[in-house]
Amino acid sequence: MMQLPVDLEIARGLPPSGGSLKQAEHYTRWLATHHYENFTVASVFLPRHLRQHFYNVYAYCRWADDLADEVTNPSEALKLLNWWDSELHQCYAGSAKHPVFVALRGTIERFELPIEPFSDLLTAFRQDQSVRRYATWDAVIEYCRYSANPVGRIVLHLFGYKDRERQLLSDFTCTALQLANFWQDVSRDLQMDRIYIPVDLMRAHGIAESDLFAGRFDSRYEKLMCVLVDRTRELFEKGFPLAQRVAPKLRVDIELFSRGGLAVLDAIELIGYNTLQQRPSLTGVTKLKLLGRALGEYALTYARR
Repeated sequence: MMQLPVDLEIARGLPPSGGSLKQAEHYTRWLATHHYENFTVASVFLPRHLRQHFYNVYAYCRWADDLADEVTNPSEALKLLNWWDSELHQCYAGSAKHPVFVALRGTIERFELPIEPFSDLLTAFRQDQSVRRYATWDAVIEYCRYSANPVGRIVLHLFGYKDRERQLLSDFTCTALQLANFWQDVSRDLQMDRIYIPVDLMRAHGIAESDLFAGRFDSRYEKLMCVLVDRTRELFEKGFPLAQRVAPKLRVDIELFSRGGLAVLDAIELIGYNTLQQRPSLTGVTKLKLLGRALGEYALTYARR
């Protein structure tokens, strides 16, 4: 196994390379359920027989994400991502050694998961090491194709959906969620010298990079963010039909994600689009309302049966 930075949280409690499946699954379950994002992989609405498989997929994504973001030296991060890619290909060749891939191998075989979504995520993480600006809207959308859409496609496979129609609907939703996060986190990304707002749209509104770094919020930025929010809403709307074309338990999660993303856009509007100087967030009340609506849809589905 490649030498990892000692302070990486993902390496804590890692079983030995080539260990048992039981050890590997215990580790992926621990990693998924002891992290602030665990709601996305351990939703109570997921069928019990799928939870371990979600833990396994989450562990793969979490490792890739941390190797990209928690390793501060880009060249070192790139080496680690290339190593992770080689481990992925070994897994698909049937010679998994790393605990994450020992666990993931069974999931891949049971659900006939293609390698492309896993590889695409690594493409995005590699890109993050060198690309920090995006010239056009299409360039940002292309990035989301690799950074966000693969996760939705993997989830659909785990529920047995392999058709292109549902995958495209999932792509709309996942891209919209990624974009909503970008517009919410403009100030945070600037601290890391990352700008996801398309350069051509900035220029069209008379905004320079220096305006962003100086935190100059005015009508130009307000109009620009309004355009970005509106375009993102359109993507959410295109993805809405997906929720009605999947099993009820998956439908709840899709409803929560979509409505949560839209709620983030609403929060951006409520602060007058000023994401340069503050980060809009969802209140506990808003989250409860979103959950209530999703549960209402779930109950209605069964009431109609």
